[in-house]
Amino acid sequence: MGRRVFSREFKLEAVKLVRERGVKIAQAARDLDVHENVLRKWIRDAAADPAHAFPGHGQMKPEQLEIERLRREVTKLKAERDILKKAAAYFAKESM
Repeated sequence: MGRRVFSREFKLEAVKLVRERGVKIAQAARDLDVHENVLRKWIRDAAADPAHAFPGHGQMKPEQLEIERLRREVTKLKAERDILKKAAAYFAKESM
C-alpha cells in the first residue's frame, strides 16, 4: 500500500470543516479517513501561511524559490571566485 496523496482543495476543505464548522478534529479525521495527526498538521500549515498552504507536488512557496535561486547564484559566484584565484596565482608565479 503506497502513500495516499490529497489535493490542495481536499486539505483546505478539511481545515475549514474543523475551523469554521466546529467539527472536532477526531471526528473530522474519522469522517475523512485520515489520521488525526495528519489533519492537525494540515491545520497548523494552513494557520502558518494561509495564502501559500499546500503548494502541491513539485511546487514551492515563493520563499523557497528565492532560496533556491540564491543557492544557485552562490554556487556560480564561488566557481567564478575560484577561477579568478587560480588565474591570479598563475600570473603572479609567471611574473617572478
